[in-house]
Amino acid sequence: MIWTLLVFGISVFILNRWAFPRIRDALDRRQRAIEESIDSQERLRAEAEEVLSEYRQQLAEARLQAEQIVARAREAGKEHERETLVEARERREKLLEQTQRDIEAETQRALEQIRKEVATLTILATEKVTRKVLSPTDQRKLVEEALGDLDFTVLEGSEN
Repeated sequence: MIWTLLVFGISVFILNRWAFPRIRDALDRRQRAIEESIDSQERLRAEAEEVLSEYRQQLAEARLQAEQIVARAREAGKEHERETLVEARERREKLLEQTQRDIEAETQRALEQIRKEVATLTILATEKVTRKVLSPTDQRKLVEEALGDLDFTVLEGSEN
């Protein structure tokens, strides 16, 4: 038993002298490496959270800008629609005015044609009734009287 104690004491002395300091150094290095790893992971996590918050902020700004762009596009669309309506109304008014002028011109042409036909028919009817050919002066006088009556009835009809 003494030998066992002596061998145990020598073993403890040798271990304390050479093995335990190396083991302690290895364990200390391992502990420092783990602590450094934990610290670097915490720094990385903090940086990741910062990057994530920046990303979320940029995403919110991008959404806001997108909403502004959509709002401006809608407003531009409405403005274009208003301009198109104004142009269409102006074009319609111009077409209505042109149509009105065309109708008035056609009405004048038709009235002129009717006057000519009435004059011709009046002369022919008068010549047949009187059975003689009228002189140019008589024809003019007869036409003016007929047209005067005609204009009066045309004006009365257009007023109603």
